[in-house]
Amino acid sequence: MEEDQELERKISGLKTSMAEGERKTALEMVQAAGTDRHCVTFVLHEEDHTLGNSLRYMIMKNPEVEFCGYTTTHPSESKINLRIQTRGTLPAVEPFQRGLNELMNVCQHVLDKFEASIKDYKDQKARRNECTF
Repeated sequence: MEEDQELERKISGLKTSMAEGERKTALEMVQAAGTDRHCVTFVLHEEDHTLGNSLRYMIMKNPEVEFCGYTTTHPSESKINLRIQTRGTLPAVEPFQRGLNELMNVCQHVLDKFEASIKDYKDQKARRNECTF
């Protein structure tokens, strides 16, 4: 019971987002009756294949993860079900958090490189314009 409370505390920061002044659930953790904390389905609302496939890839890089897959519930609904099953004693919420953090780091790296390239392009363009006058 204490372990379940700890897992709930770990993902509490990911659970809600503010939308137009009201609390809206962004993430649900679903466990079937009789299953352990090593096999969990996470329901991510307002998400699609963009996050689902990227997150699945990042999570599967962890050697402690036995299975990770996702499905979209219906094309008209914007939510995904992400299922994680781990080996050994690692609870499924830990590779989920690690995958999210690694994906955020990759996205930040891409954004930094993109912004640096834009700056370089603008600087080169400005130098070319200075040379023509």
